[in-house]
Amino acid sequence: MVETILQSPIFTEMVLPFLLVFTVIFAILEKSKILGDGKRQIDALVSFAISLIFVSYSYATGVISKLMPFLAISAIVILVFMILFAMVFVGKEGFEMSKGLKITFGVLIAIGVVIVVLWATGAMDKIIESFSGSGDSSAIWANVILIAAIIVAIVVAFGRGSAQLPGMPPK
Repeated sequence: MVETILQSPIFTEMVLPFLLVFTVIFAILEKSKILGDGKRQIDALVSFAISLIFVSYSYATGVISKLMPFLAISAIVILVFMILFAMVFVGKEGFEMSKGLKITFGVLIAIGVVIVVLWATGAMDKIIESFSGSGDSSAIWANVILIAAIIVAIVVAFGRGSAQLPGMPPK
């Protein structure tokens, strides 16, 4: 099979990650104006330096290469869902998702991103090993039940209004 330039390891492991990181860092610097307003050249130089440092570490580019298929597939799945949802529930003013649906999507996306980042970095194997101990599956379930109980307690405490996040105004 003939290899094209788009399949070349130099392109997929160096050029594309460099362009992605450069673009994202540049956009963040431009939007946040951390280095000053109207300092596009400085933002570009800092983005260029960070991107070059980034591609010099194969581990970092490997993580990004593993994350990109998740991003693409997730974006397509969400787009298809929103199109189908809009066809059924579109109103006179247009498509608007309810607050509950937005929160649900946000929680599902956050959980998915955490799981994929743990998988892409290799931390998932270490977490599973620490839960299972010496291969005893009862240790996994004991830890899962403990974590679930803590999460439920936090949700109940903040859901009833009896607890409040620091720095937040009272309800």
